[in-house]
Amino acid sequence: MRGFLASSTGVTCAAALALPLAPPAAATTSPAPPVTRAAAGPEAYAAGGTQSLPLASRSSDRAPGAAEQGLARRDVRPFSLVGVVWDDPATELHGRVEVRTRATATGAWSGWRELETHNADHAADPGSPESTSGRVRGATAPLWVGESDGVEVRVRAETTPGTARTAPARSRLPGGLRIDLVDPGKAAPSPANRARTGSTAPAAPAALPALPARQKTKPHAGPRPRITTRRGWGAEEKLRDKGFVYTKKVKAAFVHHSDTGNDYRCSQAPSVIRGIYRYHVNSMGWRDLGYNFLVDKCGNIYEGRAGGVSKPVLGAHTLGFNSNSVGIAVLGTYSSKKPSSAALKAIARLTAWKVGLYGMNPRGKTYLKSGGGNLYPKGEKVRLNVISGHRDGFATNCPGKKLYAKLGTARAKAAAYQGR
Repeated sequence: MRGFLASSTGVTCAAALALPLAPPAAATTSPAPPVTRAAAGPEAYAAGGTQSLPLASRSSDRAPGAAEQGLARRDVRPFSLVGVVWDDPATELHGRVEVRTRATATGAWSGWRELETHNADHAADPGSPESTSGRVRGATAPLWVGESDGVEVRVRAETTPGTARTAPARSRLPGGLRIDLVDPGKAAPSPANRARTGSTAPAAPAALPALPARQKTKPHAGPRPRITTRRGWGAEEKLRDKGFVYTKKVKAAFVHHSDTGNDYRCSQAPSVIRGIYRYHVNSMGWRDLGYNFLVDKCGNIYEGRAGGVSKPVLGAHTLGFNSNSVGIAVLGTYSSKKPSSAALKAIARLTAWKVGLYGMNPRGKTYLKSGGGNLYPKGEKVRLNVISGHRDGFATNCPGKKLYAKLGTARAKAAAYQGR
């Protein structure tokens, strides 16, 4: 399931140039590459998979890590989410990664879209079993592009300035670069339709209903909001590792953006989550989806990593601070776009309940011990907001400038939901 199969190689193009393309899709005679990790099983509605296509050097430099790599325009099987992956998770990609895709419905090609290359900050803590499993790979953030059947990729390493004595130097790119094209598959039918599909799987609620305030678990715990379960968004449970891993408690919530782009409809959010799940597990080698919860721009809340929504499930969301915390990702990219009021309300309702289960005040401060990262060394006790942004624990743009600026609003709303 986790291995990659070789497929025909493409060519690389430099990020700053318009490079020659392969013949148009209509003239392509080679068959589309096979889906390398297609899901098995009798239920066609749950099928999904990942095509993994190696990138090739475009320059005269054919050595591993060539500074310009890519994939010429080509036909592929349908996919909806893309990301670039490489072999060594400890190696950073210093450069620019861009993709363009062809929409299945219209046949139109998109413009070039850039992928976020610094994605290692969303990861299991250093030295943890998940990070040292031997399966983990380096990767860009994934990008949601909608159903597509054509792709083109260009990657160019950054150039460091020269001096009076030296010429500018081009960085090397990581080894084993490839583009992963994720088909999220289709969700399982609702319990009401299961008899018609012939499924004998035990019924489970598609969403956990909200609980009224009078059913608070502890003093100042907000009421539990409505949460779409993993079954509700169509998680294919055989993809993830078996069993669950827990931390001791939840002292803080880290807010993220998924950095997958904003071009999705809320009705597509389950597909986006299935795509991220498949990318985290099959492409990046994690044991499960990294985030504990996800929120879409319409304010819907989704269960993330498996193990129980009320339990302190250990995630892989904030490198160095996954213990005793919960990771909440808002679907979208919020570097320049403001988050919706519905998404902020959902963050507030979710955190009021989740951190309230452990007696935490959303407007308060807490201490977490760093597991190691680029802001705080391993073992340092760090004072953080109970509701923090990802960048508070790691030097990163996440959760985006516009979402980060709204966390004060989320803290105040969450405290109000707790009756503070």
